[in-house]
Amino acid sequence: MNPAPLVLAALMTVVAAQPYDHYDMGWVNSYRQGFNFQCPHGEVLVAIRSYFSEQEGSDRLWSFECQSTPEGLGEPSDCWWDDINRAGMEWTSTCTRNGLVAGVQSKYFESVLDREWQFYCCYYKRRCPYSCMKTTDVPEHYREEGELVVPSYGYFVRGAQTTFSGVLRDRQWKYILCRMTDFDCDFENL
Repeated sequence: MNPAPLVLAALMTVVAAQPYDHYDMGWVNSYRQGFNFQCPHGEVLVAIRSYFSEQEGSDRLWSFECQSTPEGLGEPSDCWWDDINRAGMEWTSTCTRNGLVAGVQSKYFESVLDREWQFYCCYYKRRCPYSCMKTTDVPEHYREEGELVVPSYGYFVRGAQTTFSGVLRDRQWKYILCRMTDFDCDFENL
């Protein structure tokens, strides 16, 4: 009798019993580690994913996707790191100067079991936001997987509002999404 089919069947049983491995999802960080993610020049964030682990310091793995902006928006004329939050605190941040989010950096703080956050913003000359909205909570409940995919081409992430649960040691995010004018405007938020 050929033992190869039995060995293969046993191996398949072991592999099938393995829990889902979240380590192969293109995460930009390891648990409890800082990260700095920037989209290539002329691209902005269009998708954000995260996976929570209480065993790993109540931290999340993060993944981001970028997409080129529409041709009519032109090239960004300036990019910068905007304001930073403090770990363990609520935070609301919208890119200044009508900027669009083109990156994120974060640092983990073991003493608080939370992260500081900062957005990388890019300015598109004389374009203004309109039809802005906030998403529902991402994740919907604390400690769940979170995912935001910009729902429609022509909407852009301009910032976020986030709450922190000191009991559950996790955050929920409401992302601020806007359209941008396709004509020059003089208004700038400062």
